[in-house]
Amino acid sequence: MSFGSEFKEFAMKGNVVDLAVGVIIGGAFGKIVDSVVKDLIMPLVNLATGGQIDFTNKYWVLSGKVPDGATLVEAQKVGNVLAYGNFITIAISFIILAFVIFMMIRQINKMKRAEPAPAPAAPPATPEDVLLLREIRDGLSKR
Repeated sequence: MSFGSEFKEFAMKGNVVDLAVGVIIGGAFGKIVDSVVKDLIMPLVNLATGGQIDFTNKYWVLSGKVPDGATLVEAQKVGNVLAYGNFITIAISFIILAFVIFMMIRQINKMKRAEPAPAPAAPPATPEDVLLLREIRDGLSKR
């Protein structure tokens, strides 16, 4: 089997194609969750705290001369900063994404449990040769 045909066989297996579709959908879903966190949740957090908490520009200066009140982008241009605000935002995104996936899997499992189990099939009939061999065995054991 040539390398090309072997790779084609591997790439066209159901699991590989399913994985590729899952990665693409996961990337798109990740962008939606990022938008939910950045555009919906964080503004509500800021509103609830009276604008006191704005995670987008939270950082610690590690080195360099960063002027007071500089935004994160400005601070990154002039110094080395630890942008913990971005980490908090990404952590919130991850928690939301994990919760949504958990809820989806939970619903899928509930639907699987709700399906009735198939009735057990009748055992297959014993082949004639096996029946004949049993008779011979039983006959020999009586001697």
